[in-house]
Amino acid sequence: MTGAAARPTIGIIGTGAIGGFYGAMLAHAGFDVHFLVRSEFHAVAERGLQVHSAQHGTLNVFPVQAYSSVDDMPPCDWLLVGTKTTSNAELASTIVRAGAADAKVLLLQNGLGVEDSLRESLPDSLHVLGGLCYICVHREAPGVITHQALGAVHVGYHSGPAADLPARQAIAEEGAGLFHFAGIDSQAMANLHQARWQKLVWNIPYNGLSVLLRASTVPLMADTNSRELIKALMAEVVQGATACGYQVPAGYAEHLFMMTEKMPDYWPSMYHDHLHGRPLELEAIYARPLAAAKAAGCDMPRIEALFRSLAFIDRRPA
Repeated sequence: MTGAAARPTIGIIGTGAIGGFYGAMLAHAGFDVHFLVRSEFHAVAERGLQVHSAQHGTLNVFPVQAYSSVDDMPPCDWLLVGTKTTSNAELASTIVRAGAADAKVLLLQNGLGVEDSLRESLPDSLHVLGGLCYICVHREAPGVITHQALGAVHVGYHSGPAADLPARQAIAEEGAGLFHFAGIDSQAMANLHQARWQKLVWNIPYNGLSVLLRASTVPLMADTNSRELIKALMAEVVQGATACGYQVPAGYAEHLFMMTEKMPDYWPSMYHDHLHGRPLELEAIYARPLAAAKAAGCDMPRIEALFRSLAFIDRRPA
């Protein structure tokens, strides 16, 4: 990816914390990036996107190629989807209208089975990939994003017209190359399903407990009781992954636990959803892993209890 001619047109579907950060980084690197913005369109169109990053400094993207309607966007070679999984039922139509005929659709979403549920609603000509974002980032205000730490994106091919493994891996490498060019650590994954289970080792305990206990990562890691609960939840995720045929590397949960101790204080995305009265991503992060593990003969009682508690909270008025 050395010349302007080699750079694809990139569309961002969902310009929140994730889509806004990675889209701004790609635009800052010189890519032709187009942002689909819904409720915050006027603020972004008037003031642009601003990223306050502990790692990259302050990035201002102005003017921004922002659109309130997907029908106004040009056909995009790559679509980076940063919306919540709770809106995936309406996502297929947006992707079809925004993507070029053979577009690569990269889902920057949490949880299990997000590609599976979307694939059946998309044309066979579109490539579907999964992207796992290891990042501490949140939306501060309309068009204003705070990036606290990390930022790596792992990219894996899910399905589409790529006929064989080398072709699929080449497309995943191409996706990772976009982020590399923008100064973001990225790598192509050989096994997307295993990687999604591995990401759940962090997402299941910290997202859910932040809502249930109303605590960010620093107090969660400082208390003996919550520390032990986090470890037990992580161990259940590893057991579930193993039962489903995905071997989590030895010491992986311990590595994530130690990494979290070194992170700046962080409120996970599920807490922000709860705080602002948005639906929680319980299906993708909890219900599907629980069902998959149970089908493989593995019960995860602590995760089940956390899921049921969150479902109760999610149904109550704010």
